[in-house]
Amino acid sequence: MRAHKIELKTNNKQKTYFAKACGVARFAYNWALSEWSQEYQAGGKPTEVALRRKLNSIKTSEFPWMREVTKNAPQMAIIQLGQAFKNFFSKRASYPMFRKKGIRDRFTLTNDQFAVNASRIRIPHLGWVRMRESLRFEGKILSATISRRADRWFVSITVDVPPSIFPKACENQVAVGVDLGLTHFATLSTGEMVEGPKPHKAKLIRLKRLSKSLSRKQKGSANRYKARLKLARLHRKVADIRGDAIHQFTTRLANNFSTIAIEDLHVKGMVRNHKLARSIADMGFHEFRRQLEYKAAMRNKSIVVADRWFASSKLCAVCGFKNTELTLSAREWQCIECNTQHNRDVNAAKNLAKLAVSFTVSACGASAGGVIVSAMASHGAMKQEFNAKVIYG
Repeated sequence: MRAHKIELKTNNKQKTYFAKACGVARFAYNWALSEWSQEYQAGGKPTEVALRRKLNSIKTSEFPWMREVTKNAPQMAIIQLGQAFKNFFSKRASYPMFRKKGIRDRFTLTNDQFAVNASRIRIPHLGWVRMRESLRFEGKILSATISRRADRWFVSITVDVPPSIFPKACENQVAVGVDLGLTHFATLSTGEMVEGPKPHKAKLIRLKRLSKSLSRKQKGSANRYKARLKLARLHRKVADIRGDAIHQFTTRLANNFSTIAIEDLHVKGMVRNHKLARSIADMGFHEFRRQLEYKAAMRNKSIVVADRWFASSKLCAVCGFKNTELTLSAREWQCIECNTQHNRDVNAAKNLAKLAVSFTVSACGASAGGVIVSAMASHGAMKQEFNAKVIYG
């Protein structure tokens, strides 16, 4: 399944309808969460199906304003709450929290409630709304989620696409190691260094000025709303610049290399360093890995994830000597065994590329060069997987 997020070209009437639908979805979600908690504390076993039926029975009498928007807005919100509780009971997420106005406003439509025609989408009770571009994917349309970012509205259309949409991986393509850093966003084993845009750092002065302006406005006033909107627009611009750079880089990697080796960075622990937290967050390491994994899977490419304790920077890529005295501030070092002069980031990327080659040769789980390669989702001993994790014993 693939999702295509497209900006909508809206007028005032359409913006008002979307805001109402988001409000209905938020109210239904919070109402269902409150009812769920009360029933559970009373010893019952609530379900999202029962809550949806209960809301339908009282909606006309107690919440008649819900009928001004599509019926999917409250129903899909309660279904999403049920999924949130499934994730909670499976220990994949924390206990669901109440939704707040203005924070991730959205509502979802099922495929029987909307239609897409070229660069238009038909919304129930509203009509046709223009989109900035037409849908890229061909296949069965499953759902659509309309959301707001600052003062702009977007629709994310989920499509079940056929698996043959992308060509199969070529056997003659090479492996590459990618070392992420702060001086350069990424360093490839080929020696190429990719500069990151660092949009937050570039816009930091203006962000501080707009944040200070917002804090001085009286709560509930029109001027505060205007100041909040200006700040939200700037944050959206920062996120768009970062996302565009990561999209271009990950697409290039997935197109040009058959096996890509990266490190399993502990980003949550890295940002605890208050001196580097802002720079680390500005790079978007987690988003890079997320995009690279799904793009590689779409193109039948392999991702090898090295264990976070693998000393990629300290190992000599030529002779394998481990420099245990290498500090984080040292960007260049010389191997005392083979006298090779190393750039820290390039050397780390070359060591990761060696792991990628080892995985290609021994994808079934055999040991290669002291490294045990195990597939993250194995479907057979001799089948090479899209994603794999390298474990060091």
